[in-house]
Amino acid sequence: MAALLSAAAPPPSSTFLVNASFPCSSSKPTSLSWASSFPKLGLSFNSITTPLKPPSNLYMDSVIKSAAYTRRSRGEAGKKPNRKSWKQRTEMYMKPFLLNVFFSKRFVHAKVMHRGTSKVVSVATTNAKDLRFQLPSLTDNNACKVIGNLIAERSIEADVYAMAFEPKKNERIEGRLGIILDTIKENGIIIN
Repeated sequence: MAALLSAAAPPPSSTFLVNASFPCSSSKPTSLSWASSFPKLGLSFNSITTPLKPPSNLYMDSVIKSAAYTRRSRGEAGKKPNRKSWKQRTEMYMKPFLLNVFFSKRFVHAKVMHRGTSKVVSVATTNAKDLRFQLPSLTDNNACKVIGNLIAERSIEADVYAMAFEPKKNERIEGRLGIILDTIKENGIIIN
């Protein structure tokens, strides 16, 4: 059987395998197009690539037309709750240091954070060992002044001379919070 195949088939040449397996009219392509690189099989590309048209009925046409008008306009897309405003996106870079003040029932805590890296720059709390036994009360106005002084000193040591304070919703800047902010301002730090 191998003898019959070797006698009947010519030796393989350096041409493409396509030319050996499918008979072509010429060994070289007549044009440089993509379609001419395939062997001639009697198929036309026009019959393959024409899309089939769906059956036309009035219901389908109305659904397609109405779908185009249901897309949201620019005004509605601008009201998305998950999209941040320009101020929200740039405020981290314009005011990089943020002051957080927290009042618990027993202590007063304050810290300055860098917004971009979440690194804590300075911390002061009345729960610290050096303050806990020196102050008569850990939550009164005198304790708030001490916390303001410590935050200001430690921030200046860290080369932070301006910080932002964002009050929570319905939070008034008065009382103990006002005392802390005023004490920080008196020590030469700008609070926005």
